[in-house]
Amino acid sequence: MFYHEKTAFPEDFLWGASTSAYQVEGAAAEDGKGLSVQDLHHPAETSDFSVASDHYHRFLEDVALMKEMGLKAYRFSFSWSRIFPEGKGKINQEGLNFYHKLVDALCAAGIRPIATLYHFDLPLALDENGGWSNRETIDAFEAYAALLFQEFQNQIKDWLTINEQNVMILHPSAMNPRGVPSQKELYQQNHHMFLASARAIQRLRTIDPEAHIGAAPNIIAVYPKTCAPEDSIAADNWETLRNWLYIDMYAHGRYNSLAWEYLKDHGWQPEIQEGDMELLREARPDFMGVNYYATATVSAPKNDGHDRQPRNGDQQVMVGEEGVYRAEENECLPSTEFGWKIDPVGLRTTLRRLYAHAHMPLLITENGMGARDLLEDDGHVHDSYRIDYYAKHLKQAALAIQDGVELMGYCPWSFMDLVSTHQGYQKRYGFVYINRDEKDLKDMKRIPKDSFYWYRDVIQTNGESLIQSK
Repeated sequence: MFYHEKTAFPEDFLWGASTSAYQVEGAAAEDGKGLSVQDLHHPAETSDFSVASDHYHRFLEDVALMKEMGLKAYRFSFSWSRIFPEGKGKINQEGLNFYHKLVDALCAAGIRPIATLYHFDLPLALDENGGWSNRETIDAFEAYAALLFQEFQNQIKDWLTINEQNVMILHPSAMNPRGVPSQKELYQQNHHMFLASARAIQRLRTIDPEAHIGAAPNIIAVYPKTCAPEDSIAADNWETLRNWLYIDMYAHGRYNSLAWEYLKDHGWQPEIQEGDMELLREARPDFMGVNYYATATVSAPKNDGHDRQPRNGDQQVMVGEEGVYRAEENECLPSTEFGWKIDPVGLRTTLRRLYAHAHMPLLITENGMGARDLLEDDGHVHDSYRIDYYAKHLKQAALAIQDGVELMGYCPWSFMDLVSTHQGYQKRYGFVYINRDEKDLKDMKRIPKDSFYWYRDVIQTNGESLIQSK
């Protein structure tokens, strides 16, 4: 759809950036922090998370850079095991103090904190007791959430419960260091995470009714490979299992009918206890986060034993499933050097479809481009490719707003370079370069990239310079 006039970003648009605790903080065994599942998981050839970007010790320097950049918001996550080393029970006051200092610094800098409760790093003690397969983890999550709501009710008014729940179910290898559960168990874990999110939403509303809360799934539009009707059915299949199973539950408190029939047919439907569905219907979030990187393209399954492709552990790599869909390449789209498709128009498509399903305000909680950034001889990082990526995606976000989507803000991934879950420090996303290699920590100096200054200009004009450019 084309419009006669270009729209502007809302005056209160949240220009932000994102990170997660285990990927930037480091200090993995300091000041009483307990182990998380991520402390046991990283590919052998990549960096672990013990130091990461050393944000734990350098957060004041990092917040100063956020202020220099002009960020209106910063989306970060709490480390559950830094607060509760065993996942429940005794509170680690040193860990809690760190987050008080971080949030104090953000507020003093005029930056709005957007806090994620859980970003892939389940406390190891809970995992050893069954993790999300054990309903006791729901109680532990509620207690953890309630503590944070109480501690930060005067400073944090925007919360996210669970990051990319759908990725943890569909691509579970990075979150299960002792082996991947069965599909039956994974969908039981999924149900328990829905309940945990709902319980947290209810607790926030009793503790701080003025605050807002949502979830942050990874949502993508799925395209049929051809105009063959069978390919459209396959695209609908995969979009339902990847997206609408989660959005229909978050937004409407019900299992998507097609997804439920799929689970029943495979014998994977979760056990639902009395009161579960009532809770899920009552705990509707206030907004929906969306992590978007690329779209998917699929065709009808051929059921020839080759529908399922090898997986490299990467959540953007489609796999395929007999009877459901076959993964395909989209020759219309370029790719990053790590094989992720680049589809700015797909962001607009995804936002439109998501808003039509959820019909609540949306916040882009992740969007970004991983690359092998190089520190040049002039002491700078010239990441024009990242600027081009963001410019094109933001123009499509503006068009989605003109399409009627209520878009609250844009928090791209990531503010600074961090340890990628799959590719370590060779895959950099940040506006700020961290001077370290995969194994060599060097001096950890923070160096703003060209994209840092470009994004600062976008923020200063509230996106106007971007919209008016060709």
